[in-house]
Amino acid sequence: MEQSVTPKKHWKKTLLCLILAAAILMFALVIVIFALWHNEIGSLTSMTLLRERDDSHQDGAVYSMDIKGGFYLDAFIAQGGAKSDRELISFITGNITKGLIPMNISESEISCSSFTAATEDGDRLFARNYDFSKTNTCIVRTQANEGRHASISTVDLQFLGLDVDQNIDGLVDRITCLAVPYIPLDGINDVGVACGIYMTYQGDGVPTDQNTDRPDLTSTTLLRLILDYADDVEEAVEIASSYDLHDSAKTSYHYMVADASGKSAILEWVGASGGAEDTDGSKRELVVTYNDADSHIGTAEGVSDYQWITNFILQPGYYQSDEQKKGYDRYQRISQELARTDGVVADESAAMDILSIVGRRKWDNDDGNSCTVHSVIYNLTDRSVLWVPNEHYNESGAAYCFDFNS
Repeated sequence: MEQSVTPKKHWKKTLLCLILAAAILMFALVIVIFALWHNEIGSLTSMTLLRERDDSHQDGAVYSMDIKGGFYLDAFIAQGGAKSDRELISFITGNITKGLIPMNISESEISCSSFTAATEDGDRLFARNYDFSKTNTCIVRTQANEGRHASISTVDLQFLGLDVDQNIDGLVDRITCLAVPYIPLDGINDVGVACGIYMTYQGDGVPTDQNTDRPDLTSTTLLRLILDYADDVEEAVEIASSYDLHDSAKTSYHYMVADASGKSAILEWVGASGGAEDTDGSKRELVVTYNDADSHIGTAEGVSDYQWITNFILQPGYYQSDEQKKGYDRYQRISQELARTDGVVADESAAMDILSIVGRRKWDNDDGNSCTVHSVIYNLTDRSVLWVPNEHYNESGAAYCFDFNS
């Protein structure tokens, strides 16, 4: 005689089936999430707070982040780059956050200083001050893969629209930080090529906006391509020459790039009209000034084997007077310091001492920004980094050292 299943047994069986189905669905969901975002998850879990904020000294928090995978840069290049911050944001949002987290790139006025030098042991150095206001900062490490170099770079998290007065605590803020590879301000790659970006205030802030049949890059994505693909200064120049530049954040920039051989170059996009009259960004052309061929810039530049840069176009005749050159006082001061030893410093700490001299708080210069957010020395010979936050020079525990091994 057939036995009927009691309601209680039937309920238990149904519940077990539901639990099993939910577990299978959850497992499948985990697999899908891992397949889609395993690199992003690895990057997020690597984000580390290196230094707490100190609002009394206008110090934002300092983080480090190891970016896993290729962060879709090959796809970015394949689509022809981006003509604007809006196009860049659209690409980042669609690929990195899969459209789930909206992003923003904000505008700013930054004033910076850089120089190249050699140590007494023959190492080649690239030094940089980033002058701005209180902000959170991230040291970003990317991996070498498929013909691309590993890199270490510095990012201002304010450019992603993140609150300068708050730490990066919430999940949404951390996911937003996955965009950091696309907005480096300076950096070095694993073959000793370093590059930095600096405002030029051309045409009272008119951005360069070339429009030819070449593919397109925004300001920080050009620096990213140099870090990922350039083996030396010449390859960096070739990359810059191969793209139309569309300056980010509604202002104008130039660059300095150097390699371990001691060669360096300043990359500038210059119009036929100079100074405040250079108001048509579409008509600017790339002008490259190498360290061994810059006597047309000035006597000091012509007799030196090193280069230095602040926030004005170097090309002769571009300005009617020195007073129109933003950062000219810092430019002159760096020149004086380097000339004392013909561009040779004892070591990275000695190069950092020069950066400290032109730090925002050190003297009454023409930079209206409130602090020097970070100072960094990239050793192009041994591929190492000495990084100091917000003018905490010579303070115990304030210097951070990085290389490509640790």
